[in-house]
Amino acid sequence: MLRRELPLAASGGRLIRVAAGRIAPGPDGTPLQQAQPWDESVQPLAYWHDEPIALSVEEHPGEHWPDGRDWLARLPGSWFPLIATALQVSAWLRDHRYCGRCGAHAARLDAEFAMHCRQCGHRNYPRISPCIITLVTHGDAMLLARSPRFPPGRYSTLAGFIEPGESAEEAVHREVYEEVGLSIGRIRYYRSQAWPFPHALMLGFFAEAASRRIRIDGIEIADAAWFHPKRLPQLPPPYSISRALIETHLAEVADGLAPSR
Repeated sequence: MLRRELPLAASGGRLIRVAAGRIAPGPDGTPLQQAQPWDESVQPLAYWHDEPIALSVEEHPGEHWPDGRDWLARLPGSWFPLIATALQVSAWLRDHRYCGRCGAHAARLDAEFAMHCRQCGHRNYPRISPCIITLVTHGDAMLLARSPRFPPGRYSTLAGFIEPGESAEEAVHREVYEEVGLSIGRIRYYRSQAWPFPHALMLGFFAEAASRRIRIDGIEIADAAWFHPKRLPQLPPPYSISRALIETHLAEVADGLAPSR
């Protein structure tokens, strides 16, 4: 269980070593190193089952350090908050060592996740980028799409960043239309998930399509198609909110709760 409280009074404890999105395996096969004294270079992170945890951000990963997705695939779901926090905080520390306003060196503050510039006073916090992720349905059928970056055969839900001045609901309508050319009617909020690749917050929605006529953009989307519950492609990994959206729809179809057309 993760307790989001910085262990500022601790002088030592377990350590997570991260470099370039990869995490060092500990002696027990988890991402946690053995308890040890902490020096000033580590970032106090949280408490894990009441044990203080700190983060060591390193320049180069070891040869056999799994990446974040590998860890999430192999560990129980209860580890997701700890892994996501470590990955997002490490990316922030790596990318914000200098002030974005004046370019001076930024110093890490102890009492919170914050980098402070002593030259101009600018302070920054871990970046969180809000995104929408949407399962578009038409009756029982689900619209799933392929990004050019996906492994062969994998299809997933539609997603995109929320633009400045835009609500999450507006982003759902815009992204669906831009990516697959569909107008949608009723939308329903599902839940959110931190997505540490590298710093997204995914806001999950269901959306009902007005028709099944697809027109893909050919850039962000390489292919899209309607799939029925009894004939599905390779799906996204179980730890993702996209998979949760799909599984929730499948359960609603099985229970006779999905809207009919």
